[in-house]
Amino acid sequence: MQSTLTEMLLTKKVLPKSPFGKAIAYTLTRWQKLCVYTTDGILQIDNNLIENAIRPVALGRKNYLFAGSHERAQDAAMLYSLFATCRLHNINPEHWLTYLLEKINSTKKENLHLLLPQNYVANFKQQ
Repeated sequence: MQSTLTEMLLTKKVLPKSPFGKAIAYTLTRWQKLCVYTTDGILQIDNNLIENAIRPVALGRKNYLFAGSHERAQDAAMLYSLFATCRLHNINPEHWLTYLLEKINSTKKENLHLLLPQNYVANFKQQ
C-alpha cells in the first residue's frame, strides 16, 4: 500500500496540492507510526474501546460546567474513570462501589490499590 501511495504522488496520478494528495502525503509521513500495531499482537488497529469508554464524558461535557468547582469536576472525572474500568472488566459498578465503601476504612493505606475495580473480582472471591 505504501508503494502504491508513493507511486500515485510521484507519477502525478494525484495532484500533490489536492485534498487527496495532501491526505496521501500526510499518511506517508506517518507511515511508521501507522504500522506500529503490526509489531505487537496486543496492540489494536483502532481506539474504539477507549472512544466508547469516554463517550459518556463527551456527552455530558456541558453538564460538567455546573459541577460546582474544578475539584468537584475532577472528582466526577475520577468516578467516570473508575466506572469505565468496571465496565471494561464486566463488573457491576454499583456492586463494586458498595464493596469499596464497606472495605475502605479497614484497608491499610499500602493496600488501597487492591480495592480498584481491576482487582475486585480476585479480592471478592478470596472472602
